[in-house]
Amino acid sequence: MKQGSLRELYIDELRDLYNAETQLTKALPKMAKASSDDQLREAFEEHLRQTEEHVSRLEQIFEQLGEKPSGKKCLAMEGLVKEGAETIGEDYSDEVMDVAVIGAAQRVEHYEIAAYGTARDLAKVLGEDGHISLLEETLEEEKQADQKLTELSQEINPAAAGSSEGEEEGETEETGSRTTSSRPTRGTTQRRGSKTKQVA
Repeated sequence: MKQGSLRELYIDELRDLYNAETQLTKALPKMAKASSDDQLREAFEEHLRQTEEHVSRLEQIFEQLGEKPSGKKCLAMEGLVKEGAETIGEDYSDEVMDVAVIGAAQRVEHYEIAAYGTARDLAKVLGEDGHISLLEETLEEEKQADQKLTELSQEINPAAAGSSEGEEEGETEETGSRTTSSRPTRGTTQRRGSKTKQVA
C-alpha cells in the first residue's frame, strides 16, 4: 500500500515537472527578448535548448513507466511565469530590466532545483535506477543555469546601480541653466552589461 501510494506521488511529481518545463519553453524566449545584455540573452537561449532536452528526458521516464506525461498543471510555475511577465511589462531602464529578469529567472531555477531533487530522491527510494541518471543530469543543468545567472548578476547589478545614480543626478543637479545628464557625450564609451560600445 505504501509502495503504491509513493509511486503515485512520484508520477504526480513528474507530471508537475513536465508541465512546468513545458510552460518554461514558452516563457524563456520572452525573457531573452527582454534582455539587453548580450550574455544574458545568450544564457536564456541556451537554457531554452536545455529545457527542451529536459522535456525529452521526462518523456523517456514516462515511457518507461508506461504512463502519460499529461494530466497535471504546475500552479507554482504558472505563478512564477505570470510574475515574470509582469516584471517584463514594467517601465525599467535596460540595465534595471536585466536585473529584474535575472531575479525572475532565478526564482524559477530554485523551484526546479527543489522539484528535481525531490523527484530524484523518490526514484532512489522506489528503485527506479534507470530514472536517476536522467533526473540528476537535469538537476545539474538547473544548478549550472542558476550559477550562471548569479555570475551575470554580479556584473550587471553594479552597471544598473551606476545607471540609476546617473539618472537621479540628471534630474536633480543643475549648473547655471544647464542640467547634468547621465547620457554620454559624443565620442565617449558607454558600458552596458558586460559589453562596452562606442556611442556615435
